[in-house]
Formats: sequence, structure tokens, C-alpha cells
Amino acid sequence: MPHQALRPLRSFVRREGRITPAQQRALAEQLPRFAWPDQPQPIAPVAVFGRVAPLVIEIGFGNGDNVFAQALAHPEQDFLGLEVHRPGVGALLQQVDAAGLNNVRVSTKDAMEFMPSALPPGAADVVQIFFPDPWPKKRHHKRRLVRDNIMDLVARVLRPGGRLLLATDWENYAVQMLTVLNAHPEFENQMPAGGYAPRCERVKTRFERRAERLGHVIRDLEYRRR
Repeated sequence: MPHQALRPLRSFVRREGRITPAQQRALAEQLPRFAWPDQPQPIAPVAVFGRVAPLVIEIGFGNGDNVFAQALAHPEQDFLGLEVHRPGVGALLQQVDAAGLNNVRVSTKDAMEFMPSALPPGAADVVQIFFPDPWPKKRHHKRRLVRDNIMDLVARVLRPGGRLLLATDWENYAVQMLTVLNAHPEFENQMPAGGYAPRCERVKTRFERRAERLGHVIRDLEYRRR
């Protein structure tokens, strides 16, 4: 039997759900304008945004509420959102276009495929991972986004001294995040005791509000790239 290449272990399942006509229109009309260029070689943020500015990357931005709010509040920064679920991308593009923002770009690629090839090393000042899919069943924990090989990719795109911010409402995932990142040679926990951090600047998305209604404890983590 011929050898078959192993598929990469995905940290997501495409659950497209219902896409509204407005979201579909935004994808058709605005995605070509706001998509990160798909080129064979990494491209520097200055070539995309036309200026030198801090770059914030959010991996798995959901409906884009946090990316939009931060981009609106911080016009001096540039934002790159990665999201594989197209309804969420369409929702963000609607807001960005309506507000006339030019400091947001998006990609619908899997982060594992995007980060090694689309960005040069040290391109980002901040990487944000808020409420990633918890994959609650133990046999699926290996699919969680926060694992060594993906954190290697995050370390590559962060500049030295850059920040990695995370949040989750699943206790055992928070413990896994601490375990993985406290042991990672490229990251330094910013809490003196090596534990959880105060809540970072972000808007409360529907995911966080739902977690609070369910009585889940929200845990934040903050690291710096060594």
C-alpha cells in the first residue's frame, strides 16, 4: 500500500451554520478588499497596511466583535483576524466596511497553515486567543489550539517582547494552557507566581456572556515572548 501523508490535526470543525444574505454579500464584496494577500512568500504588515504600526493578531475571532471594537478604539494599531467560519468573517466585514476602517485585515485560512507562510518572523506585537474551542471530551483534547506545535508558530510570528493573551472559561483547558505555556522556552508568564492574569482589554462577546450565564469562571493568561 503506498504511503499516505498524515493530515494535520485540526483544532476546529467547520460548523458554518446559517449565513445571512448580508454576510454573504460582505464576503463577496468586501473580502477581496480586506483579505490578507495570498502569496507564495511571507509579506510584511507594512506592505499590506501601508504604514508602520503595531500589529495585533486574533486567532479564532468568532463574529469579530472584539477585533472590531479594538480596531475602532485604537486607530494607531493594525489588526489581523484569523477565522475559518465564514459567517463570522462576513459579520466582521460588515462592521468594518460600515465604520470605514482601514486597519483591519482577515484570513479564512487555518492558523496552522497561515502563520508559517504568510507572515515574516517577529511581525506581530500581540497575539490574542480568546475562548478557543474547548474540545471538552478528553479524547479530543489533542485537538485543542493551545498545544506545543501551534505555540511554536505563535512564537515565530511574535517579536521579542511581544505579548500573548489568552482567555477560556473551561477550567481544565486553562490548566492545560498554563502547563503548555509555562513549559515553553519562548514564553514567559507575566504573573509573579506563574498563574492566571487579570482580565485583559477586550469586549464581552456572546461566548463570554454565555459562559457567565452558565456560571463558568473566566480565566485570563498573559505571556511575553522571550
